[in-house]
Amino acid sequence: MVKNNMKHELAEHADATHIEGMEEHKQHEHVDCCAPATGGHGHEGHGGHRDHAAMFRNKFWISLALTIPTVFYSHMLQNLFGYEAPSFVFSHWVAPVFGLATFLYGGRVFLESGLSEIKAKKPGMMLLISMGLTVALVSSIATTLNFINVDLWFELATLVTIMLLGHWIEMRAVGQTQDALGVLAKLLPEDAELVVGEEVSTISISELKLDDVVLVRAGGRIPADGRIAEGVAELDESMLTGESKTVQKNIGDKVVAGTVVTDSAIRLRVNAIGDDTALAGISRLVEEAQNSRSKAQALADRFAALLFYVAILSGFLTIVIWSAIGNSEQGIENMVTVLIIACPHALGLAIPLTISVSTGMAARVGILVKDRMALEKMRTIDTVLFDKTGTLTKGQHVVVDLATIGIDRNEFIGIAASVEADSEHPLAKAVVNYANEQQISKLAHAANFRSIPGRGVEADVEGQKYSIGGPALLRDLETDVPSELAEKVSEWKQRGSSILYAVSNSKVKGAIALEDEVRPESVKAISRLKKMGVKTAMVTGDADQVAQAVGKELGIDEIFSEVLPEDKDRIVAELQSQNRSVAMVGDGVNDAPALARADVGIAIGAGTDVAIESAGVVLASSDPNSVISAIKLSRASYRKMIQNLTWGAGYNLVAIPLAAGLFAFAGLSLSPAIGAVLMSASTVIVAFNAQLLRRVKL
Repeated sequence: MVKNNMKHELAEHADATHIEGMEEHKQHEHVDCCAPATGGHGHEGHGGHRDHAAMFRNKFWISLALTIPTVFYSHMLQNLFGYEAPSFVFSHWVAPVFGLATFLYGGRVFLESGLSEIKAKKPGMMLLISMGLTVALVSSIATTLNFINVDLWFELATLVTIMLLGHWIEMRAVGQTQDALGVLAKLLPEDAELVVGEEVSTISISELKLDDVVLVRAGGRIPADGRIAEGVAELDESMLTGESKTVQKNIGDKVVAGTVVTDSAIRLRVNAIGDDTALAGISRLVEEAQNSRSKAQALADRFAALLFYVAILSGFLTIVIWSAIGNSEQGIENMVTVLIIACPHALGLAIPLTISVSTGMAARVGILVKDRMALEKMRTIDTVLFDKTGTLTKGQHVVVDLATIGIDRNEFIGIAASVEADSEHPLAKAVVNYANEQQISKLAHAANFRSIPGRGVEADVEGQKYSIGGPALLRDLETDVPSELAEKVSEWKQRGSSILYAVSNSKVKGAIALEDEVRPESVKAISRLKKMGVKTAMVTGDADQVAQAVGKELGIDEIFSEVLPEDKDRIVAELQSQNRSVAMVGDGVNDAPALARADVGIAIGAGTDVAIESAGVVLASSDPNSVISAIKLSRASYRKMIQNLTWGAGYNLVAIPLAAGLFAFAGLSLSPAIGAVLMSASTVIVAFNAQLLRRVKL
């Protein structure tokens, strides 16, 4: 079924992925500030990323409301900034009560995730956060009971609130992709016009079945994935591909549910429903990308594990050394500061936020990141290898030139189209399409149509017999290419064009040159790649002269022609053996081995092929310029990752020695209050920096 089932499956899939992500985090990965890692405890439902974003949003605002009085009535902050909060009966209990409430309400998810890391014997982000919360709680309670003087109720509250804010920001970024998919699902029409014979009836699209034929009128939305069975129309696919320009669709072309027919009615045959639709395939890719891990994120996790041990050791040495020199009270304060400073606010957000923002941005412009590592590797690509047919070209032959002898060009193409009208051969369709483009409104009726296997076709037009075919037809009719056409035909052959001849009464009346049409956007894509310092190569099974002609037109650096599909991955390996980082761009069918072998495999084109397992990145549109957008996004997101990681790690490495009092002899120290304030500020800086990635224009 289509709409209702699709919506149900998308929601069900997101929920299942979320639950699996939580379990994986508990037992294995512990993805730092990711909702599946921390949001599985006490959630009010399982509605996917949008529900988690709402949950963290609610927790954040309530925690913020509890944090404000905690901060304002903090004795340490009052002393630090020289102000005095209004006094009333029990006012000295405001910070402890509200701070404890914040801890109990918002801090539980972090503590439970930290406990999971202990059980898994894999300390990481959540354990460090849990340690910071616990230390702040214990020291604040001890201060309230007058055992020590390290009042950190404000730090406890702000730590919980800021981490909830980080989770909310990330879940909003992650959920934007699902939001876009949800909007597309909502755009599906409620009804479809089912065609059975001459009858057209309106049914719910949930009743559609495979091979049903449906009528879609101008201005209507496609109710299900399929292929056009009748008609030609311009379709608006912007909700899927991000491209505002309409795309012409002809008989046999794929159409995707939710796209809009803009100008004329078409009939389509349904070929995908439910989980097999393009939308469902895109949803799976997005979920996989959100649950995959990157090298930078793994680095952050390893650093978090190392930081945990460094913090414990530093805290232990701090209290031992300060106690040894006779100042155990200062030692306790410094130890608390060390353990608080070690809490990786900024480090925990450095990678997840950047990844979430980048994958969400990519999806909105039709770049579907199946593997985060693939997006990360795109920045290192120095060679892009394109499959020719269907990637740089449209995979459809078009008439590029024609020549006639003693007959008007329009009359000639009209006769040729009349003869070819009943043929199903792709070249025949190209001739008919060309006649339509030339506005030859009425073709003559062709009688006695007959297909000549391996030769061509023949038919009678206005009482005269015409035969149309390639060189084999001329040999069969024992006719040569006339001298009037010889020069033109020779030129076409050098380009590798396919040539059709029209013969009547054993005389050649004219010839037609056809070629696989180069995508207009391909020229721009190749030029832009060169300006970025990226080499381009093309691989094809076509004859060398065909490949050379296309390569010259596009300005391709290297051309590999007459290559069998099974040998394309060998070409990728050869390029890699030259110490080159290769991205392979193909249609995801015959190119699967090469896509898998490449450093980054990129499947191009919307449809059910979008779920090709061998590709790390899938382009929803057929525009090769999306490859440039992927490279730009990869480079920009990696810069943000490194900036955030450097800030997060560098801050901790510098602050811990100061917090321990290592430079106290020089008058340099870091009090718990200042350390807590700076730590919170570093988190805001990292979160803001990650959001700046949205300024990149794709």
